[in-house]
Amino acid sequence: MNKEIKIGARTINEASPVFVVAELSANHNQDYGRALEIIHAAKEAGADAVKLQTYTADSITIDCDDPHFQINEGTIWDGTTLYKLYSEAYTPWEWQPRLKEEANKLGMECFSAPFDFTSVDFLEKMDVPAYKIASYEINDIPLIRKVARLHKPVILSTGIAYPEDISRALSVCREEGNEDIILLKCVSAYPTPYEDVNLNVIPTLAKTYDCLVGISDHTMGTIVSASSIALGVKVVEKHITLRRSDGGPDGAFSMEPEEFAHLVKDIRIMEKALGSSEYYLTDTQKLEHGGSRSLFAVKDIAAGEILTAENVRSIRPGNGLNGLHTMYYEEILGKAAKTFLKKGTPLSWDLIG
Repeated sequence: MNKEIKIGARTINEASPVFVVAELSANHNQDYGRALEIIHAAKEAGADAVKLQTYTADSITIDCDDPHFQINEGTIWDGTTLYKLYSEAYTPWEWQPRLKEEANKLGMECFSAPFDFTSVDFLEKMDVPAYKIASYEINDIPLIRKVARLHKPVILSTGIAYPEDISRALSVCREEGNEDIILLKCVSAYPTPYEDVNLNVIPTLAKTYDCLVGISDHTMGTIVSASSIALGVKVVEKHITLRRSDGGPDGAFSMEPEEFAHLVKDIRIMEKALGSSEYYLTDTQKLEHGGSRSLFAVKDIAAGEILTAENVRSIRPGNGLNGLHTMYYEEILGKAAKTFLKKGTPLSWDLIG
């Protein structure tokens, strides 16, 4: 898989800044003005991109009350049907070109997750720069194949994927000549308990599938996403809303703008703090190295007097700028002072007989 991928004007590689994606999802609550407000809030918070979801209730499921279509799995959506949930949660398609235009005006990228062939065709007319394959669609091979054939970057979420699901999806992309794939570590639980996150699998995904990795994070707070930076993620996706108290299908586990801004700040701090894998001293460390220990006379020592553990010690400040290196401590014990050494004199070879 390619290790450098362009999404719009953004280049994502192992050395690039993390690509931060604000997921609009259903948090517009069927209000176009609110959707615009969320996009502006995402920009102000520091997001690099806005992600939409492109489906209708009829394109993602069917209107059926059969038990197969009822939600009863201990989720925040229990007690309704898939059709009713998606009828409430979908983003009207007529909004989406205008939402993308607004995001682009603000300097952000905008792409979407399609859920059937018609939504892919629709998004191609919008000229989205990338496609997201949602967790529950990672086993929709015809959909993945259609998207892969477009030769645009594909972001694959692994929220419910067995290893064979991931391998199969990647194989389909390769078969279509598309190597621009980013895998997102994800847990499809809303919100995700911290003990289920398993961040340590991120380097495993990168090594096993030889690709760039990211995280689609449904935990509360910033710590999981920010910590994932140290494990090599290059994309972070989080849901954003104006206020969780406003409700909506995804509001309960989404970030408010102030929290999203905090997240972006934490990510940028983590990037700075990670720095280089090469061991070296900064200019400040080099300067402070002079404050390390070295050998000093700690009592007045007469000319000809023997150096002992009583009159010579390893103390601060350090060698180089001051006394002999502490590695010579045992070597100088038993030698004589060539001249009078006042207490506090840094030792040097020309002072020792």
